[in-house]
Amino acid sequence: MFRLPARSRFGEGRGFDIRISDFGVKKMIRYIEGKLLKKEEDRVVILANGVGYEILLPAIVRKTLQPRKAGEDGEVVKFYIHYHQTERQPKPTLIGFNYETEKEFFEKFITVEDIGPLTAVKALVQPIPKIAKAIEERDSKTLESLKGVGRRTADKIIATLQGKVGKFALMREDQIPIEVEVVDFKKQVEEVLVRDLGHKMGEAQKLVYEAMLRNPNISTPEELFEEVYRGQKGASS
Repeated sequence: MFRLPARSRFGEGRGFDIRISDFGVKKMIRYIEGKLLKKEEDRVVILANGVGYEILLPAIVRKTLQPRKAGEDGEVVKFYIHYHQTERQPKPTLIGFNYETEKEFFEKFITVEDIGPLTAVKALVQPIPKIAKAIEERDSKTLESLKGVGRRTADKIIATLQGKVGKFALMREDQIPIEVEVVDFKKQVEEVLVRDLGHKMGEAQKLVYEAMLRNPNISTPEELFEEVYRGQKGASS
């Protein structure tokens, strides 16, 4: 159940748009940003504008939330939303993605016969570029490694989507967002690199970003400095 903020007849709430039609309220929830209130096995609860939104997450998205703090003082997170509601399934389901490109691929994926949104959420356990490449190369074995996808479904995926997902195969697998960028210790390290170690801010940001890509489990300034140093040492050897 979603409690919508009181608005005018045509209004916009933070994180989603509201449109009123002759048939009542049509909720077009496309983006949500708010506090990470709760993490569960396959979903999260995000608190935005006093409303708690339950959002299903594919495994590829859940991985990026592992270091994020949840609870009353949880971190702020944001998701692009696929909103699913039909006459046969009137209860709204929100499915979240870090990038619009991930959401776009998902919406192509569910055009395949026998793959609905809930099935697709469970299936996306491999990076999207890997799945897209398998489709374009007719690699049914890789597709069969997806949860809930057998040989028959893999063949349907290839028949439906081959030639339509090439751009997703070009996504870099390191495009997974490093959400810990907003954590204070990252800014602390950048400031030290600039103020005490003579780097320009752009260089410092690049060094920290690359260090977090190599090791997203870093949680302290000391660990981050060590990883930055290892990266610099490796580059100069």
